[in-house]
Amino acid sequence: MSINALFRLFKQNLLWIILLPVVTAATAWYVTRNTQKTYRSEATLYTGLASGYTLLTDRVGQSMDRSSSAFDNLLTTLNSKETRLQVGVSLLNDHLRLQQPDSLVLGPEGFDQLHQAIPADWQPFLLGEPDSLRLWTRLDSLSKTATDNPVKELLLKSSLPYSINTIADKLQASARKNTNDVLLMEYEANDPAVAQQTLRYAIDILNRRNSFFKTSETKSVVSYYEDRLKAAKDNLSKAEARLRAFTMQNKVLDYDEEARTVAASREALDQEYNRELMHRDAAKAAVDAVARQMAKQGGSSATTNELNEKQRRLTAAENQLSNAKAYGQSRATLTRLQATVDQLSNELKSSAQKYSSAGSSPDAMPAQTMQNDWLAKTLEYEESVARLRVYERRRNEYQAKTSQFGPLGSQLRQLNRDLEIAEKEYLALLQNVEQSRTRQQDVAVGGKLEVLDAPDYPLSPLSSKRMQLVIVGAGVGVFLALLLLALRFWLDKRIQSPEQAEQLIGRSLTALFPLVRKPQVYSKVTRASRAMMEQLLNTINIEIAQAAGKPYPPLITLFSVRAKQGKTWLANGLIDAYANADQQVAYCYPRQTGRERRQDRPGVTYFPYTVRPDFMNVTGLDYLLDAEHNFDASQFDRIVLELPSLMSSQIPVYLLKSSVLSILVVDAQSAWGRAEKQLLSLYLRVTNQPLLTVLNKVEENYVDVPTQADSSEHPLRTDSERPLQSTRLNR
Repeated sequence: MSINALFRLFKQNLLWIILLPVVTAATAWYVTRNTQKTYRSEATLYTGLASGYTLLTDRVGQSMDRSSSAFDNLLTTLNSKETRLQVGVSLLNDHLRLQQPDSLVLGPEGFDQLHQAIPADWQPFLLGEPDSLRLWTRLDSLSKTATDNPVKELLLKSSLPYSINTIADKLQASARKNTNDVLLMEYEANDPAVAQQTLRYAIDILNRRNSFFKTSETKSVVSYYEDRLKAAKDNLSKAEARLRAFTMQNKVLDYDEEARTVAASREALDQEYNRELMHRDAAKAAVDAVARQMAKQGGSSATTNELNEKQRRLTAAENQLSNAKAYGQSRATLTRLQATVDQLSNELKSSAQKYSSAGSSPDAMPAQTMQNDWLAKTLEYEESVARLRVYERRRNEYQAKTSQFGPLGSQLRQLNRDLEIAEKEYLALLQNVEQSRTRQQDVAVGGKLEVLDAPDYPLSPLSSKRMQLVIVGAGVGVFLALLLLALRFWLDKRIQSPEQAEQLIGRSLTALFPLVRKPQVYSKVTRASRAMMEQLLNTINIEIAQAAGKPYPPLITLFSVRAKQGKTWLANGLIDAYANADQQVAYCYPRQTGRERRQDRPGVTYFPYTVRPDFMNVTGLDYLLDAEHNFDASQFDRIVLELPSLMSSQIPVYLLKSSVLSILVVDAQSAWGRAEKQLLSLYLRVTNQPLLTVLNKVEENYVDVPTQADSSEHPLRTDSERPLQSTRLNR
């Protein structure tokens, strides 16, 4: 829909657009004539949720800001049913103890409403109780009983200020800004004292419940971590006891150090043992070599035996000395054994000298030398053998020690691992306990909401919203008017505008004729009608001039899909225009009553015809018209044929072949739907000729009215000048 069409639609329904807002605004004004006064009490709370300094501030640092969720939790607690119920009980407790209205507690109107809401049999039980705590306990108990009672009625179902629904509707709380610590609270009531007291109780109960929830959370957390810490302490003590028992049982002071010492000592002993083996083998080889040499030179047997005996004793003494040194014997023992070794060594040397002297000769010098060498190597060999035996015993001891330390290592590592795990668990839980206790103390210190501005006592009521409601009512009226207008536009299938007609019909409009209510009066409508008729005549003449192969005179067909579309009115206009141009016109129209006859007028001859059952097979006008009419087409310059409505008659297929053009007449107030589209489509398939579309009875604001300079000052001849046509004006 275009803007102009929308403006025209508004102009047509301007009365409803104005009337409905006036009615709704007047209704709002009447309904709100007895509106009660409303008082508002306001308070400001400091929460410290976003930037407050607490025990955990320095620890938390730049952690995630949880002030939004904390504010949400705070508001949820405030709006909870239990909080509202406690506020209502506290407020009701104050009001029930009043003996008479008090402007600082409850006004006369609220006092009367409260006493009327309590049944007479309950008044002695509820009214006049001096003890506030006893009455509060009684009210709280009655509010939570399973059976109905007047207290539950007041707190849960009534519209008085004690109802949880009323408190939920009137109590408002919001943060001043998104990242602000300040919480704004307000409450509206019909009594200023009720507004103040309700807000005060809401703050107190919110503070108490919020602190309770926070401390209960921290208590449960602290208790949980303390229980786990106690269990971890027991596990740590058991691990330490097992490690202590293992150390005492196996006499291990430091297993790792002892293991390293044993390994290092064993490796050093193995090196010394290998060196001693090489030293013994070397001494043995030297003794054998010297002995073989001495055997060649011969010697005394007795001396040799003596030497061997002393050598054996010397070897035994050296073995004892080596063992004493290896096992760390006392210094006196070592001195005594060393003296024995020295004595035996000197005796062996003396025997050797005697042996050497006994066999000395001028050529015995090499033998003496050989004897000394044998003695030295023999002593060296015996010392090496003694040391090797000591090394072997030490090696066996180290091997036994290693076999003992092997399984102890895995057991000790497991015990140490268990101890380390128990210790880590204990330290972690100890840290958690410390954090939870700090958090508990932090909640106890900073969990309370501080009141910056206490609830005030409103001295004057709020400005009335009556005018706003009237404006809203007017807006609702405008909305309803536009809604009805839109529904009417969407649901109405009639053609409302030329643009809609072109969209529905699917063809452009040739002419638009306004609704002429007073044809004899010269006005804008008659000027527009005459100008549009001239435009239509020009289009018809152009189409006739361009037609080729059509018989003369040209046949102009007027038709409509539905009846009473204005075909006759349009035909009379065309006939009048042709008659004024001194042309003879034959006007053929269908009979309505059956009494119509041929009539001759200046320039126009009227031929009525009967729509017969074989109307679709009519091939010419001479067959369609009665023989008594003496129809002769050569006597006319134009022939105007009006067809009955397509909705109620057949289409003369063969007759339309001789038509020059067809004019479709559509009433702007008629409907155009699926049936109309199908009939028009059939008509277009039958004819192969120009089709002009005329929209009749269009609203005046859709038609362009020519000026007086562009239009003739004489209107079209009215239908009263032709009595025959007046009966068929709207066909």
